[in-house]
Amino acid sequence: MVLLKMKFTQQRRVRLAQGLWLLSWLAVMCGTFVFCLGVYLKTELLRRAEVMDNTEIHVVPNILMMVGLASIGTNWFASRVCQDSLDASRFPRWKVPLLAWYAGAALLCCLLLSVVVLSYALQGRLEESLKVGLRNGIRFYKDTDVPGRCFQKETIDRLQMEFRCCGNNNFKDWFEVQWVNNRYLDFTSKDVKDRIRSNVDSRYLLDGVPYSCCNPTSPRPCLQYHLTDNNAHFSYDYHSEELNLHSRGCRQALIDYYMDLMNSTGPGVLSVILIQLSVLLSMRYLQTAVEGAMALENPEEDSDGYLLEKGVKETFEDLKANALNMLKLVQVEPGAAEESPQANDTEKGADGTAEKTTSPTPAS
Repeated sequence: MVLLKMKFTQQRRVRLAQGLWLLSWLAVMCGTFVFCLGVYLKTELLRRAEVMDNTEIHVVPNILMMVGLASIGTNWFASRVCQDSLDASRFPRWKVPLLAWYAGAALLCCLLLSVVVLSYALQGRLEESLKVGLRNGIRFYKDTDVPGRCFQKETIDRLQMEFRCCGNNNFKDWFEVQWVNNRYLDFTSKDVKDRIRSNVDSRYLLDGVPYSCCNPTSPRPCLQYHLTDNNAHFSYDYHSEELNLHSRGCRQALIDYYMDLMNSTGPGVLSVILIQLSVLLSMRYLQTAVEGAMALENPEEDSDGYLLEKGVKETFEDLKANALNMLKLVQVEPGAAEESPQANDTEKGADGTAEKTTSPTPAS
């Protein structure tokens, strides 16, 4: 049973080829858009690589870039086929390459769909990566003279100013680490000695934050130190001064940013999938309609176009049987290589029974 058969006149075949040519070039532009989208997302992830613990989230932009390039190539191929679709001397050469093209176009649609799924599925991985990465970034904030960590302070400061955030979860994360380098501490000062002796790790901890945590919309000058001491500042209440510092943690700020970026790609990628599926189905109709017309005595007569020559179940069974046959052809029978050709010393007689033939012995 032919699946979704349609009647095509000569005029309809020409219009189908022309429309498919335009659709193919639209899909090429969509492939370029997907590739550029992957490059942009990859760049944004690499910019914050120092505050990320792993690179699993990079699989999303990697697939986007790979699929974008593949989409450009496959749809350019489709446009070439459209140009030769009504030429009886040139179209038959595309029959075998089209089989590979169908498989590639279907794979592209599956990969694009996987990008949409991964954009939502990897949110937990992204959050855990940022949690560990930001925690290490805050811990190494003071190591401006340690190779490999020289720019950690600049990275964290720029991050907190750009995203208007402070700390990992909130500004209190800075109270738990020594973020001032020992080079800038006066160890002869009693206050410094008392703070170092006040904890078992001999760290210089204080209830203060870097300047990058200051909120520029605050009506008063930023207070960075003695944040929990109401008596250290005039007309200050630790619990009510919400505008003094950024209240949101950088982890949540980055998660919101990246998830909004990846979620916004979802509708665009789904649109590309619909266009790619339209190209795939239209190409199948064009191929079957043109091949049916070429099989007629008059190629300008009406022909039938369809998606599958048989039903879905029958087509699946045929593909399964062909795959099994191919496996049997490549499979080597055990012991076949050890056999050697030998002369057959038996032959059948007239009555169907095997008779042994003996060679004459030489006379002595």
